[in-house]
Amino acid sequence: MPLSNIIKNALISVSDKTDILKIAKTLIKNRINLFSTGGTSTILKKHKIPVTEISDYTKFPEIMDGRVKTLHPKIMGGILRRKNQDQEIMKLYNINPIDIVIVNFYPFEKEKDIKKNNIDNIINNIDIGGPTLVRAAAKNYKNVIVIVDFSDFNFVINSIIDNTLNTEKRLYLATKAFEYTSRYEKNISQYFLKKNTFHVNHKKKLFPKEINFSFIKKQDLRYGENQHQKASFYIEKNILQSGTISTANQIQGKSLSYNNISDADIALECAKEFKDPACVIVKHQNPCGVAVSNHLLNSYLLAYNADSISAFGGIIAFNSLVNEDTAQAIIEKQFVEVIIAPNITTLALKILQKKQNIRILITGTIKKNKIGLDLKRVTNGLLVQEHDFYDTNDEKWKFVTKRRPTEKELQDAVFCWKVARFVKSNAIVYGRNQTTISIGAGQMSRIDSTKLANIKVKDQDRDVIGATMASDAFFPFRDGIDSAALVGISCIIQPGGSIRDSEIIKAANDHNLAMIFTNKRHFKH
Repeated sequence: MPLSNIIKNALISVSDKTDILKIAKTLIKNRINLFSTGGTSTILKKHKIPVTEISDYTKFPEIMDGRVKTLHPKIMGGILRRKNQDQEIMKLYNINPIDIVIVNFYPFEKEKDIKKNNIDNIINNIDIGGPTLVRAAAKNYKNVIVIVDFSDFNFVINSIIDNTLNTEKRLYLATKAFEYTSRYEKNISQYFLKKNTFHVNHKKKLFPKEINFSFIKKQDLRYGENQHQKASFYIEKNILQSGTISTANQIQGKSLSYNNISDADIALECAKEFKDPACVIVKHQNPCGVAVSNHLLNSYLLAYNADSISAFGGIIAFNSLVNEDTAQAIIEKQFVEVIIAPNITTLALKILQKKQNIRILITGTIKKNKIGLDLKRVTNGLLVQEHDFYDTNDEKWKFVTKRRPTEKELQDAVFCWKVARFVKSNAIVYGRNQTTISIGAGQMSRIDSTKLANIKVKDQDRDVIGATMASDAFFPFRDGIDSAALVGISCIIQPGGSIRDSEIIKAANDHNLAMIFTNKRHFKH
């Protein structure tokens, strides 16, 4: 069946004219009449493709430098007409039915990022007619085919030829059309928000009455938390910050899984906390080994030896260039799922290529995340909070015990406090010489997390004498202090704030421990 028996008229109005000649030729080949706006029609006519200009059809010129051209009753009526209801009115006003609408918008998204453009120039690139045409066509999807993504064109034509362009496929195209207009206007509103002096002066609401996010698929994943769960990775459409897992480039290895990305994000964000060469090894969303030193190889060896059992199958993140010595040590020491780093030397990459399954993610320059929202999905809802960003400022900490921490203990307290922020609550971190010794994570009581850290110390025969302990929240009872003192902890850093703080401080004094109150907690659920 000829397409012209089903589709008689197509309207084309595009800013991005890529492939438009191919599309137009296909429509003409199938005896479809083309209607188009000035810029598009000029190109089609230049290539000898017959087309009717909108202004010729409506008998009304494009006015106001092209600001008004498609918003006309003969156009809107042709798109919105109902097949079995509007024949008389269409005949009365000589309105042709429009069966297919192919539109893309002025490139506002690109124009807003051109620094030389002022707000007036950028406003000129806000499309009015295009979104109106798309919405009208999408609303009338049962009668009109709407295409906003040129990659759908062949699928549409083939479906028409095969007589398989059913309501479901039309609804799919309409859905894409509304998503397209939604993203477009969201981009405009965000730009206006930044430019709005009144809004800036009255402070942007962090948590508005209604919240919308726009994410695009980066990649399908091997599977979700378990192999029977399908999964994909979506990232923010307009990412402002580089040096994250979302913007990282995978240069080697198998495709990533849901758990790989989740663990890699924690590992990288923890590694960002340190200026000197640092290594963070994460397993099941908890750091199991963290170390900072003058050399990356040494940092890796210290982090690995901190808990070599848990490091098996772990995720390793570095905050600086991975060299060949470090790569060789990883190959010799452990089975690793993912390595994340700002960059890697050519020789190091060749060494790691011996294990082709190792996933290597290169992030580029990294820096601490100071802005943004943290999201957690619950059934039929979304929890939204600020990121737990915290610049360590030990000048504001309180030294609450008789004995003040030594310079070394204070250095380790800063280190352990940074690590504790990335450990699942209840979190207990033992560390010395800027290296974790033992970590107790995710227990229902703080004393159980402390006992777990002690068990790992004993099982791995760790020397804890003179080490520092960090707790992500206050101690409700003195039992955690007593338990830590028994294994040799000499300094404790915690938020404070318990109704039993005086009892907790007394326990520390009883054991001659130094104790620091930060007045901030770091729960991580």
